[in-house]
Amino acid sequence: MKIAGAASALPSHCYPQAAVLQAFKAYWGPRLENPRMLDRLWANCGVDQRYFVRPLEAYLGIDTWGKANNIWIEEALELGSTAVCRALAKAGRETSEIGAMFFVSVTGIASPSIEARLINKMKLPLHMKRVPIFGLGCVGGAAGIARAADYVRAFPDQIAVLLSVELCSLTLQRDDLSIANQISAALFADGAGAVVVAGDVACERAESDGPRIVDTRSSFYPDTERVMGWEISEHGFSIVLSPEVPDVIEQHLGGDTDAFLAGHGLTRADIGCWVLHTGGPKVLRATEAALGIPESAIAASWDTLRRTGNLSSASVLLVLEEIMDRRRPAPGTWSILAAMGPGFCAELVLLRW
Repeated sequence: MKIAGAASALPSHCYPQAAVLQAFKAYWGPRLENPRMLDRLWANCGVDQRYFVRPLEAYLGIDTWGKANNIWIEEALELGSTAVCRALAKAGRETSEIGAMFFVSVTGIASPSIEARLINKMKLPLHMKRVPIFGLGCVGGAAGIARAADYVRAFPDQIAVLLSVELCSLTLQRDDLSIANQISAALFADGAGAVVVAGDVACERAESDGPRIVDTRSSFYPDTERVMGWEISEHGFSIVLSPEVPDVIEQHLGGDTDAFLAGHGLTRADIGCWVLHTGGPKVLRATEAALGIPESAIAASWDTLRRTGNLSSASVLLVLEEIMDRRRPAPGTWSILAAMGPGFCAELVLLRW
């Protein structure tokens, strides 16, 4: 089974980070106890620009969770259909070939779910199996690839599509001046990513030069619910973001990776390409420390963070697209695709190019 194609779709409203910062400073104004601290937070977040589904000035009118969620549904359909079409085109596949679609998001809810609505919008197969997944957060992109791989392992003559749409700007609690929310305001943005995973028989019918999915592993860390996630109320989604996140990564990711690789007779030294969720500077540095790798080894993640900010579950899919389109390693190279998220948990995917 292989990753046959990966593609992204970003909203039309793109702003330099400085413009977004000025918008927040104007809104929060005298309520900020220490404006200079806000400047430092934003200067250290590693983001140059971000994409939003609405012009910045329009967010003042989105004053209820219902309004925000209606926009999420509307834009998820637009961005989602674009990302899926692009991923299928790169894979050389047609919509009629899709056997299953996995949809991951943590920034909105819908019933019928987004992939169901896409059947009507895109004329997708009526018997396509649908798997909407909510709540995985940043780990969702890697977990979605792993679940799609599980599917085509069982049905090797089929292809599965993973779609992630995260519209983080619609979740922001504008009147929450906590440090966690200020960091969230500096890091997160909007976008979508899609990946086509083809089973072995499907690969024989239409050859793919994407990486082979060799194995996957899920890891859950008990009693870490308060490290990352949402508090959900009548106001919508409020960020839970503990300063312990980098510590948890450093404590667990290296050992998990070593155990996973050892099952295949490999070590970290055998990995020539790392496809890692962007997180933020502290997350990426903790990842480098945990894995014992230099910043240059995950340059694609740092560059994606600068260009788009953190797109939660979609981020690792954009890093994958960047590597497949512009930084493809030599054939035979071993690779790890990984992300971590609420739970706290990690998902690892072993690839070979």
